Amino acid sequence: MSSRKKGVNTICTHVGEIKDEQFKGAISPLYMSTSYAFEDVEVKRYPRYFNTPNQVALSQKIAALEHAEAALIFGSGMAAISTALLAFLGTGDHVVLQKTLYGGTYNFINEEFPKYGIEYSFTEGLEAHDFEAKIQENTKVVFIETPSNPLLTITDLKAIAQIAKKNGLVSMIDNTFASPINQNPIDFGIDVIIHSATKYMGGHSDICAGAVASTQENIERISQLAKNLGGSLSDHTVWLLERSIKTMGIRVKAQNSNAQHMAEYLEAHSEIDRVYYPGLPNHPDHVLAKAQMKGFGGMLSFELNADYDASLFQKSLQLIKPSMSLASVESTVISPTLASHALLSPEERKSQGIADGLIRFSVGIEEPEDLITDIEQALKSVRSNKMAATH
Repeated sequence: MSSRKKGVNTICTHVGEIKDEQFKGAISPLYMSTSYAFEDVEVKRYPRYFNTPNQVALSQKIAALEHAEAALIFGSGMAAISTALLAFLGTGDHVVLQKTLYGGTYNFINEEFPKYGIEYSFTEGLEAHDFEAKIQENTKVVFIETPSNPLLTITDLKAIAQIAKKNGLVSMIDNTFASPINQNPIDFGIDVIIHSATKYMGGHSDICAGAVASTQENIERISQLAKNLGGSLSDHTVWLLERSIKTMGIRVKAQNSNAQHMAEYLEAHSEIDRVYYPGLPNHPDHVLAKAQMKGFGGMLSFELNADYDASLFQKSLQLIKPSMSLASVESTVISPTLASHALLSPEERKSQGIADGLIRFSVGIEEPEDLITDIEQALKSVRSNKMAATH
């Protein structure tokens, strides 16, 4: 091909594929070996070293999607997050984290960092001055997540990158909710990009994986620790993930469109109190999201009227599935208080603005009209139960 910059769907489909030189197959061959030669070879390959043929090829694809020099594939999103943070933090160091984070990250910080003697501070808000206010002499890393899970708050990528560079810090982002299709933080100056590849990269609720993308120097540093922690991914799952990423561009764009449609429908609904989606003009960060995102994503959250039972509503759904994960081709809902943020105390959830009745909605690729029909019948079912209970 020419030197012209490749489009995102072309990158998804072709970059990082392994050519089948023996049989000329159309897709990457799968190398399942866990034992490779060590003599007379340029690279001593071993799955835990993150350097098998399939691992290396997929890393190249993810790096290209995130406009990075290099990438690593992990066994889960938390393996990616924990390894990236610990690669740049040690005893006596300090990290600044935004207050609205995925519950698993929040729990990892609170439970594990004290054991390592690593200090940490959560911001009071999401403005640039909120982060600067928490920086100490021993601060080494600033960590953000935008859009955030589950309230879809938006953090200013350029402002955080500038603060980090001014103070000699490493900036990290959990870019899972956006996916590389909707947001490329490296273009705004962020140093380390992290994904739960289980979500939009996998996209079919059948893969658990994580990814980190950055400069070659940063990835080598993370890789050294990763080898010791052992969070590598099996080559069979690597191969499945490479297959899934081929359709990520078209999947995510369909989910963007559907989520916008559903957010507008829910916002206009009399039985919905509040909708959290950066694609809505009344979202407090809509202008910022528009400036740094190519699409507003397939994730939204909403709150039913106070007298509606959120649990009963979800149980009444017939097409949309109450399910633990997100970002797949099928639409799912979840109560963050019972799943993604269940490890947080009620006080911690309240401080993040996570109400007990909040429902996180991962919009899939179904027809929006079918999703609306399902929501309407679920609301009707809840209404009927309310009426029966009062008689």
